[in-house]
Amino acid sequence: MGELTDKLNAAGNKIAGNVKEAIGKATDNEKLVAEGEAQQLKGTAQDVKGSVKGALGDKI
Repeated sequence: MGELTDKLNAAGNKIAGNVKEAIGKATDNEKLVAEGEAQQLKGTAQDVKGSVKGALGDKI
């Protein structure tokens, strides 16, 4: 996967995680809040991975 793919996946995970977290808070569902937070962290990690790939020219 290239830099752009990683960054697009990151954005998707951040958005989905944010939605899950908001719904979990609105419905008092701690499990959903935790899942949303975890998905947002996954998105952040993918974003960093994409940035590293961009800096190294997709050589990794």
